[in-house]
Amino acid sequence: MPRVPTDTEAPRRRTKAERSEETRALLVATARRLFADRGYAAVGTEEIVRDAGVTRGALYHHFGGKKDLLEAVYCQIEEELTQEIGDLVLREAAESPLAAMETGARAFIEACSRPEVERIVLLDSPAVLGWDRWREIAATYGLGLIEASLAAAMEAGEIERRPVRPLAHVLMGAMDEAAMLAARSQDPADREEVGDLLAWILTSLAGPGSR
Repeated sequence: MPRVPTDTEAPRRRTKAERSEETRALLVATARRLFADRGYAAVGTEEIVRDAGVTRGALYHHFGGKKDLLEAVYCQIEEELTQEIGDLVLREAAESPLAAMETGARAFIEACSRPEVERIVLLDSPAVLGWDRWREIAATYGLGLIEASLAAAMEAGEIERRPVRPLAHVLMGAMDEAAMLAARSQDPADREEVGDLLAWILTSLAGPGSR
């Protein structure tokens, strides 16, 4: 006779909270793919729920509507970019925090040339969510990394000591504008030029008081 599985061997049933989180993740993943392919304006909620295989009620259980769904997608991409660039910066920061910042800035510009990032992060999100909310989300994920990198470079004596938070805001604004400029160009040479300019701005922070 076949052996009957014990209680501990039986497949664990997912909790209601787990099923809910899976549905939310599925909606975000589906919307992310559709928004990246055709843009926010060209995608309706009916298409999102159909492709996700869930009900319209499930969408409105998790999100107030398509705009809130875009915000969730944008936050996810920002979190991934921050993690990706942060890992890159940390690998190089021990040798030279300033050089690591330059590498991170170039990686950010390159990442913003990806079709998904260009369309969702740089085009649709600021237009739909509004500039203030767009910047607030970007700062939530990226500002801390810039502040930590600046503080490390100052501690290492590579750049002059300045108020870290205001300087981080200024650099973040420059990087956002540089990313938009690079993303709108089809010429890779333009992205390289923008990356060079960001590196020059960072290098210029080194002054008489630095090593």
